[in-house]
Order: sequence, then C-alpha cells, then structure tokens
Amino acid sequence: MTLRQLKARYFVLEGLNSLATTYYFYYIYFFMTKQFGFGNRENLFLSASQGFLYMFGAWFAGRFGQKYGGFKALGLGFSIMAGALVVGSSLQSVKGHIATMLTCTLGMCFTWPNLQALISEHEEPDGLQTVVGIYNMVWAGVSGIAFFSGGALLETLGLRSLFYGPATVHLLQLGLLLWLRKKAKAVPLEPRTSVDVKPALPPLNPRPIARTKSFLRMAWLANPFAYIAVNTIAAVVPGLAQRLNLSPMWTGFVCSIWFFVRFGTFVGLWLWDGWHYRFRWFITAFVMLTAGFSTLLLVKNLWIVVAAQIAFGMGLGLIYYSSLFYSMHIGDNKAEHGGFHEAAIGIGLFTGPAVGGLALYFFPYRPDSGALAVSGLLVIGLAGVLRLRCRTQNPK
Repeated sequence: MTLRQLKARYFVLEGLNSLATTYYFYYIYFFMTKQFGFGNRENLFLSASQGFLYMFGAWFAGRFGQKYGGFKALGLGFSIMAGALVVGSSLQSVKGHIATMLTCTLGMCFTWPNLQALISEHEEPDGLQTVVGIYNMVWAGVSGIAFFSGGALLETLGLRSLFYGPATVHLLQLGLLLWLRKKAKAVPLEPRTSVDVKPALPPLNPRPIARTKSFLRMAWLANPFAYIAVNTIAAVVPGLAQRLNLSPMWTGFVCSIWFFVRFGTFVGLWLWDGWHYRFRWFITAFVMLTAGFSTLLLVKNLWIVVAAQIAFGMGLGLIYYSSLFYSMHIGDNKAEHGGFHEAAIGIGLFTGPAVGGLALYFFPYRPDSGALAVSGLLVIGLAGVLRLRCRTQNPK
C-alpha cells in the first residue's frame, strides 16, 4: 500500500467520524427538547458546557497525538465515544444524558486534531493544498448529508437511534483503524507533492514568514467566532423549527442548506488557491458570516432564512478553510497545530451559547436577546480581525 492509498483510507475514517458526530451532536438538542422539555436557554447552556470541555480537551488531545502518535489517540477517541453512547442509550435522567454528551465530547477531542495530522503529514506545501481541500470536502459533505437526513431518521427509527447509530459507526472506525495501523508500518513516508494527486494545481506562492504568521493569527481569531455562530445555531434549531412550524424531518431538509453551501465553498477553495493570504477574501467572508447569522435567527420568513444560510455557509467555509490550511502550512507539529485549531473552535463552541444563554436568562421577555447578543459578539470579532490587520500593516 502506498502513502496515497493509505491516506485515502484516512479519509474514510474522517467521513465516518463526520457522519456519527453530526447526527449525535446536532440532534441531541431535539432529544433533550422532546424528552426533558429543554428550550433555547437550556440547550444553549448544554451547548456551552460541551464547548468548554472541547476547548481544553482538543488542545490536550493534539499534544497527546504529537507525543504518542495519531493511531493511539484515534483509538482512544473512538473507544470513548462508542462506550459513552452505548451506556447513554439506556439512561433516563437529564444528568445522565448530559454526562453522556460530555464524555462523548471528550472522545471526539482525540479524533479531529489527529485525523488532520495524519492526512497532512509528509506533504510538501503544494500537496498540502490538495489534501486539506479533500479533508474539508469529505467532512463537510458527509456532515451535510447527516444533518439533511438526520431528522427523517429520528422520526423513522426513534429517538434511541441517536445513540445506537453513531455507536455502531465508531466501532466500525475502531476496526478500520486497527487494520490501517498494521498497513501503515510498511508504507514509505517520503513527502509527495500535488503532482501525485492533482497535476494541474500550481505551487503555492512563497510568503514572508511574518505575513504567514499574521494570517494564521487572524484565522485563529476568526475561527472561534465562526463557531460561536455555528454552535448557537445548532442549539436553537429546535426553537427555530417551532418558529417556522417545521417537523424534525423538514428541519433537517431546510436547515441543512448552509451545510451544503459550506461544502460547495470548500470545493471552490480547493480548486482555486488565489484566496491564499488575501485579506479582502478573508474579511468579506467574516462580513457574510455575521450578516447571515443575524438574519437566520432574527427573521421569520422562510425564503429569507434560506438566503441567509447561503451567505452564512460561504463565509463559514472560507474562515474554517483558512484556519486549518494556515495551521497545517506553518510548522511541522501537525497534531499540535491541529489541536490549537480545534481548541480555537472550542472557544467559539463555548462562548456563543454561553452568551446567548445568559442573554435569555437575564432578558427572558425578549426571545431574540440571545441572537442579538451573539450577533454583537460577531461584530466584536470583526473589529478584532481589522485591528490585527492594521497592526500587521503598521508595525511599531
């Protein structure tokens, strides 16, 4: 087996991970609403607790993978998630399901940074554009399919499928990982370039190291704000569905639009590398993300909600792609940088829902207070990126 063939199998692991985690972590809020009467405020606080754990867990897991290897880290992650979901399937209490979600989150911390590292290792800069692009398209495409079909699956198979389905997938991942670990020992580890995969891709333009690091800092700042928006939306989707009179099945159909737009954005960014180290593309994406988020949660017209998802998905796609690409492009500690990238996501996963939940707690008579508060956070993030850019352009 060649390195190229081995990495193709890593993409299978990644796709399975996206399938299982999207179904569970996005539809757990429907489960909590149905089983325990959770509203937007309770779901936002639940989402914030997940983000708080992920913020520290992903950073630790990236360092763990750098020290002990990606295979050990992934095996630990898949085992924890499978075990947590099997146990959680038989629990009946609120505390039990919160514990299940947090344990599953801990397991997930060990997966994404180390999948990113395994896929990016031993790549020259031009080859890195190719593999990062494929990585983004795989998880984004599968997650779109999982969310699109998740509502229908939940209605057809019942609420407990939220546990049995993902647990089965994680056990399948564990078996595939053990097989790949044996195969990887015999694979030569020479770096390869994009010529091996996509001959038409031009090489990356060299950039001064100060410039590349400034874009990495801007991306690491922007990505948490992107996930402030993502996790806030995930937690309040049941409330959005009630506002638009949508069943879980139709919620999956309608509210998955931004998933597929993000996927399409990843495809475009993979085929065209002219966005690399271009600030105007980056800042436009942030503006689209902010406008799309605010419109999505504050407007009640279905077609405007659809249009807002298009803007949101495009902005999110470029911001996420930038953070991951610049993280992998600078330096050799792929797992550790992947951990920083995911930890930055964790900051957003915690901050957005926490602020939204607190706004609803202190202003319960304003149902839109959570969305307004998080929109304000995104504007602050936009200002922060502009400030970083000015400092880079006018160093002291």
